[in-house]
Amino acid sequence: MMNSTRFLSAQTFEQMIAGASENGDLWRAIGARATVSDDAVRRIEALSGHWHIAALSADWCFDSLGVVPYVAALAARASNLDLRVFERDANPDLMDAHLTDITKRAIPVIMTFDDQFEAHGWWASRPQALQKLVATEWNGMAKDALITEKRRWYAQDRGKHSVEATVALFEAAAHAQGATPLISAR
Repeated sequence: MMNSTRFLSAQTFEQMIAGASENGDLWRAIGARATVSDDAVRRIEALSGHWHIAALSADWCFDSLGVVPYVAALAARASNLDLRVFERDANPDLMDAHLTDITKRAIPVIMTFDDQFEAHGWWASRPQALQKLVATEWNGMAKDALITEKRRWYAQDRGKHSVEATVALFEAAAHAQGATPLISAR
Protein backbone atom coordinates (compact mmCIF):
# COMPACT_ATOMS: atom_id res chain seq x y z
CA MET A 1 0.00 0.00 0.00
CA MET A 2 2.80 2.46 0.87
CA ASN A 3 6.39 2.45 -0.29
CA SER A 4 9.06 5.07 -0.83
CA THR A 5 8.13 5.66 -4.48
CA ARG A 6 4.47 6.24 -3.71
CA PHE A 7 5.25 8.38 -0.67
CA LEU A 8 7.74 10.59 -2.50
CA SER A 9 5.41 11.02 -5.48
CA ALA A 10 2.74 12.60 -3.28
CA GLN A 11 2.60 16.34 -2.68
CA THR A 12 4.50 18.18 -0.02
CA PHE A 13 2.37 20.43 2.15
CA GLU A 14 3.64 23.45 0.23
CA GLN A 15 2.68 21.86 -3.10
CA MET A 16 -0.77 20.99 -1.77
CA ILE A 17 -1.33 24.57 -0.64
CA ALA A 18 -0.12 25.94 -3.99
CA GLY A 19 -2.67 23.76 -5.78
CA ALA A 20 -5.58 24.37 -3.40
CA SER A 21 -8.49 25.67 -5.42
CA GLU A 22 -11.41 25.82 -2.99
CA ASN A 23 -9.82 27.28 0.15
CA GLY A 24 -6.39 28.33 -1.06
CA ASP A 25 -6.28 31.62 0.85
CA LEU A 26 -7.40 29.92 4.05
CA TRP A 27 -4.83 27.10 3.66
CA ARG A 28 -2.08 29.68 3.10
CA ALA A 29 -3.14 31.77 6.11
CA ILE A 30 -3.38 28.83 8.52
CA GLY A 31 -0.19 27.28 7.14
CA ALA A 32 1.71 30.54 7.63
CA ARG A 33 0.76 30.83 11.29
CA ALA A 34 0.81 27.12 12.27
CA THR A 35 3.37 26.43 14.98
CA VAL A 36 4.15 23.51 17.25
CA SER A 37 5.73 23.37 20.68
CA ASP A 38 9.41 22.73 21.22
CA ASP A 39 8.36 19.81 23.42
CA ALA A 40 6.53 18.09 20.55
CA VAL A 41 9.59 18.49 18.32
CA ARG A 42 11.89 17.17 21.06
CA ARG A 43 9.67 14.13 21.58
CA ILE A 44 9.75 13.26 17.87
CA GLU A 45 13.50 13.86 17.59
CA ALA A 46 14.07 11.59 20.60
CA LEU A 47 12.79 8.64 18.57
CA SER A 48 15.41 6.60 16.76
CA GLY A 49 15.24 6.35 12.99
CA HIS A 50 13.47 8.36 10.35
CA TRP A 51 9.66 8.54 10.29
CA HIS A 52 7.03 9.48 7.71
CA ILE A 53 3.54 10.97 7.88
CA ALA A 54 1.04 10.45 5.11
CA ALA A 55 -1.92 12.81 5.43
CA LEU A 56 -5.01 11.88 3.47
CA SER A 57 -6.79 15.17 2.87
CA ALA A 58 -8.68 17.46 0.49
CA ASP A 59 -8.54 21.23 0.16
CA TRP A 60 -12.32 21.58 0.67
CA CYS A 61 -12.30 19.86 4.07
CA PHE A 62 -12.55 22.13 7.12
CA ASP A 63 -11.30 19.39 9.46
CA SER A 64 -8.22 19.04 7.24
CA LEU A 65 -7.70 22.81 7.50
CA GLY A 66 -7.68 22.50 11.28
CA VAL A 67 -5.29 19.53 11.41
CA VAL A 68 -2.92 19.20 8.46
CA PRO A 69 -1.13 22.59 8.72
CA TYR A 70 -0.07 21.79 12.30
CA VAL A 71 1.04 18.27 11.45
CA ALA A 72 3.00 19.84 8.58
CA ALA A 73 4.58 22.32 11.00
CA LEU A 74 5.69 19.40 13.18
CA ALA A 75 7.22 17.62 10.18
CA ALA A 76 8.94 20.82 9.07
CA ARG A 77 10.64 21.26 12.44
CA ALA A 78 11.51 17.67 13.37
CA SER A 79 14.69 16.57 11.61
CA ASN A 80 13.69 12.88 11.54
CA LEU A 81 10.18 13.34 10.14
CA ASP A 82 8.74 14.10 6.74
CA LEU A 83 5.22 14.56 5.40
CA ARG A 84 3.39 14.00 2.16
CA VAL A 85 -0.23 14.87 1.47
CA PHE A 86 -2.41 12.45 -0.47
CA GLU A 87 -5.63 13.70 -2.04
CA ARG A 88 -8.50 11.60 -0.75
CA ASP A 89 -10.37 10.98 -3.98
CA ALA A 90 -7.20 10.19 -5.94
CA ASN A 91 -6.21 7.50 -3.42
CA PRO A 92 -9.27 5.29 -2.84
CA ASP A 93 -7.15 2.35 -1.61
CA LEU A 94 -5.68 4.48 1.20
CA MET A 95 -9.09 5.89 2.05
CA ASP A 96 -10.81 2.51 2.08
CA ALA A 97 -8.11 1.10 4.36
CA HIS A 98 -8.70 3.92 6.87
CA LEU A 99 -12.46 4.24 7.17
CA THR A 100 -13.86 5.62 10.41
CA ASP A 101 -16.85 4.05 12.07
CA ILE A 102 -16.38 1.18 9.58
CA THR A 103 -17.89 2.99 6.58
CA LYS A 104 -17.10 6.71 6.72
CA ARG A 105 -14.57 8.26 4.34
CA ALA A 106 -13.73 10.93 6.90
CA ILE A 107 -10.63 13.05 6.50
CA PRO A 108 -8.03 13.98 7.37
CA VAL A 109 -6.36 10.66 8.08
CA ILE A 110 -2.91 10.91 9.64
CA MET A 111 -0.87 7.74 8.96
CA THR A 112 2.51 6.94 10.49
CA PHE A 113 5.29 4.93 8.84
CA ASP A 114 8.82 3.99 9.81
CA ASP A 115 11.86 4.33 7.54
CA GLN A 116 10.93 1.08 5.75
CA PHE A 117 7.36 2.36 5.20
CA GLU A 118 5.87 -0.14 7.58
CA ALA A 119 2.58 1.24 8.91
CA HIS A 120 2.54 1.94 12.64
CA GLY A 121 -0.76 3.64 13.26
CA TRP A 122 -3.26 6.23 12.18
CA TRP A 123 -5.95 8.53 13.45
CA ALA A 124 -8.85 10.29 11.79
CA SER A 125 -10.63 12.68 11.31
CA ARG A 126 -10.75 15.00 14.26
CA PRO A 127 -8.91 15.17 17.57
CA GLN A 128 -10.81 13.20 20.21
CA ALA A 129 -11.72 16.28 22.25
CA LEU A 130 -13.47 17.82 19.23
CA GLN A 131 -15.05 14.53 18.21
CA LYS A 132 -16.60 14.24 21.67
CA LEU A 133 -18.20 17.69 21.29
CA VAL A 134 -19.52 16.81 17.82
CA ALA A 135 -21.03 13.56 19.12
CA THR A 136 -22.57 15.06 22.26
CA GLU A 137 -23.13 18.80 22.74
CA TRP A 138 -23.22 19.60 19.03
CA ASN A 139 -25.11 16.49 17.93
CA GLY A 140 -28.02 17.46 15.68
CA MET A 141 -26.70 20.96 15.05
CA ALA A 142 -27.40 22.41 11.58
CA LYS A 143 -24.47 21.90 9.20
CA ASP A 144 -23.54 25.60 8.91
CA ALA A 145 -23.64 26.08 12.68
CA LEU A 146 -21.57 22.94 13.20
CA ILE A 147 -18.93 24.16 10.76
CA THR A 148 -18.80 27.50 12.61
CA GLU A 149 -18.33 25.75 15.97
CA LYS A 150 -15.67 23.40 14.61
CA ARG A 151 -13.75 26.28 13.03
CA ARG A 152 -13.91 28.19 16.32
CA TRP A 153 -12.63 25.12 18.21
CA TYR A 154 -9.75 24.61 15.75
CA ALA A 155 -8.81 28.31 15.94
CA GLN A 156 -8.65 28.18 19.75
CA ASP A 157 -6.84 24.83 19.84
CA ARG A 158 -4.15 25.92 17.36
CA GLY A 159 -3.28 22.32 16.50
CA LYS A 160 -2.40 21.27 20.05
CA HIS A 161 -4.62 18.18 20.09
CA SER A 162 -3.73 17.16 16.52
CA VAL A 163 -0.01 17.37 17.17
CA GLU A 164 -0.35 15.50 20.47
CA ALA A 165 -2.28 12.66 18.79
CA THR A 166 0.36 12.44 16.07
CA VAL A 167 3.32 12.49 18.47
CA ALA A 168 1.64 9.83 20.63
CA LEU A 169 1.30 7.56 17.58
CA PHE A 170 4.99 7.87 16.78
CA GLU A 171 5.99 7.27 20.39
CA ALA A 172 3.83 4.13 20.52
CA ALA A 173 5.31 2.97 17.22
CA ALA A 174 8.87 3.49 18.42
CA HIS A 175 8.19 1.47 21.55
CA ALA A 176 6.51 -1.34 19.64
CA GLN A 177 8.83 -1.64 16.64
CA GLY A 178 9.01 -5.23 15.56
CA ALA A 179 5.52 -5.89 16.90
CA THR A 180 2.25 -5.86 15.00
CA PRO A 181 1.52 -2.29 13.86
CA LEU A 182 -0.73 -0.28 16.15
CA ILE A 183 -3.88 0.82 14.35
CA SER A 184 -5.91 3.33 16.31
CA ALA A 185 -8.91 4.84 14.63
CA ARG A 186 -11.93 6.17 16.44
